[in-house]
Parts: sequence; C-alpha cells; structure tokens
Amino acid sequence: MSNPIADPFVEVLDTDAQSKLVLIDATPEGVATITINRAARKNAFNAEVIAALNQAFETLEGADGVRVVFLTGAGGTFSAGADLEWMRDAADFSEADNREDAMAMAVMLKRLHDLPALTVALVEGSAFGGGAGLAAACDLTIATAAARFAFSEVKLGLIAATISPYVIAAIGPRRARSLFATGRAFDAAFAREIGLVDEVAPDAAGLATARDRIAGEIMACAPGAVADSKRLVSAVAGRPIDHALMDDTARRIARARVGEEGQAGVRAFLGRQPAPWAARD
Repeated sequence: MSNPIADPFVEVLDTDAQSKLVLIDATPEGVATITINRAARKNAFNAEVIAALNQAFETLEGADGVRVVFLTGAGGTFSAGADLEWMRDAADFSEADNREDAMAMAVMLKRLHDLPALTVALVEGSAFGGGAGLAAACDLTIATAAARFAFSEVKLGLIAATISPYVIAAIGPRRARSLFATGRAFDAAFAREIGLVDEVAPDAAGLATARDRIAGEIMACAPGAVADSKRLVSAVAGRPIDHALMDDTARRIARARVGEEGQAGVRAFLGRQPAPWAARD
C-alpha cells in the first residue's frame, strides 16, 4: 500500500476506523509514548488524527512528571502523510474552510514543538509530508535504516506549508527548496546527512535500544532545566550577539542558579550525591 501524497492514485481502505486514532502510554518514571494508531492506513493524517494528536500533546503539556515523549506509528510505519479521503474532501472546501483546516495542523505541530519535555520521533517505514513534518517538529529523530522520507506535495500541485517552519529549521533553506520543489523521496542516511534525522538504527530492535538509552539519559537531567533549555534555543536562534542578547542569556542563567533545581543540582554535585530528579529507580 502506498502513501496517497507520494502516490496520489492509490487509495488505502480504512479497516480500523473504530479504534483509537492516537494512543498514549506513560510509565511512572515519566516516559510517555504517543502512537498514531491507523496502521491500516499507514497512519495517514486526517482532521480527526490531527485533533487527536493535538489533544494528546495538550494532555502531556499539562501533565506533571513527564520527562520524555516518544512519537511513533503503529504497524511499522511512522506516517504516510495525508489521507486520500481527507484530501478529496478538502478539494471541495472553500479557501476559508481550507485555511481553518490547515490551521488545525499548524496548531498541532506548534503544540508538539513547544512541549517542555524532550520529544523524540521514532521513525520506521515512511515519513512523508506531514509525517516528516512531525519528525522535524520533534527535538530529536531516530530512524531505521530502511525508513523513507519525502515532501511530495508538489506532485499534487500543493506545497509543504504548515510543516515548513520546522523542516527549514532542521535542514536549512537551500535543502528545503530542493526537496520541496522536487518532491523526491530519500532514505534515512540522507535524512541524517541533512539534519532531519539525528541517528540511524539498523532495524526496529535497534530503534527500541536507542529509545531505552535516551529514556535513561534524560533521567539524569533536571526536567525544568530541560524545558528552559528548549526555550533558550528558541529565544537565541537567529538573533544578533548584541548587548540585548547578552543581557537576556545572563538573566536566564542567573535565574537558573538561584532556582530550586539549580540549587539542588549544584549541592548534590558538590556533595557527590545523586540529584533529586536522578534518584528514581
């Protein structure tokens, strides 16, 4: 079965319409996993999937104790892009209706991008169109060697609009222009070369090993400092190194030093004791 964005003439029948579109699993240690659960449709997007993802991200945004969020797809596929029936319906929408529809996708991606916990995309199979956009909106992406990526909207006369801020931030404008304009598919090795993927695992078992490693690594990091570090990057990126930026960064580290986590972390380090957030078994 093909992705309707990459191959718009193939329709995938929906046999799992009654199941939950998005699953959330969380451990007591704060490891959360969000799974797009439309395996029969290669986890393709429609309005309902986007709404379910948005709700899942909103839930985790407000949940205490979440340290890391993994994003994956059921059935060995991350996401094959846009659902054909959804695209067919959108073709009959007015421009205003299409704008509202697209805005829901934009809001969902922004909510993922702004989650305070570390976010990690685990990519198997295809990550096309919006699927690749989800990966770009995460802080970290790990893909199997056999994974495939594409921004093939142009093959349908469309553009990769709502995902573009995250993709361009990940791979740069020049790479984005060529991949958006040609719609060509590429493998995980090339995705890593251009910055869309951070690590390539040999297979699904290797992906699971990487997942466990990252979950262990994040437990050594203060959750508030993780969230502040993510906000720091957003605040500093693209700004000139002038007095205003110097003052901003000085204020941020000063606030961290006198904050609860900073005080506890430094005292634990000097006392050769585990930090409070790292003491969980």
